[in-house]
Amino acid sequence: MIKPSPNPPDTDPVSPYEPDSNKLNDAAERALDFHFPSTADIKATPRTPSTLFTVDPQATTETLMIYLVETLASVDVMVHHLVDLLDGRSRNALLGISNSIMLAEITANRVLDQVNPPE
Repeated sequence: MIKPSPNPPDTDPVSPYEPDSNKLNDAAERALDFHFPSTADIKATPRTPSTLFTVDPQATTETLMIYLVETLASVDVMVHHLVDLLDGRSRNALLGISNSIMLAEITANRVLDQVNPPE
């Protein structure tokens, strides 16, 4: 009888897929150590704040409050657009979020009035 394929090549007798193999375990440990540093390593690394999104340190409190109020108003409008597209529990959840945004906006307006009282 003729064999249709040649003999398979000789391989390393220690397979990385066998349970007693150390190769797979060593590789897994290296991968975990590389991608997930230990808590001690994380705490030892000094935190450097990102400068991608920074607020101008020269900005006045009034300017910051005005931007805060405008941002909250914009978010509330976006939430109301989404509320019109939904029904049921999702709609109720968005209405609750909208209510929280409105309360934050009212609070920010009150702070703005205290910083720069209306004449």
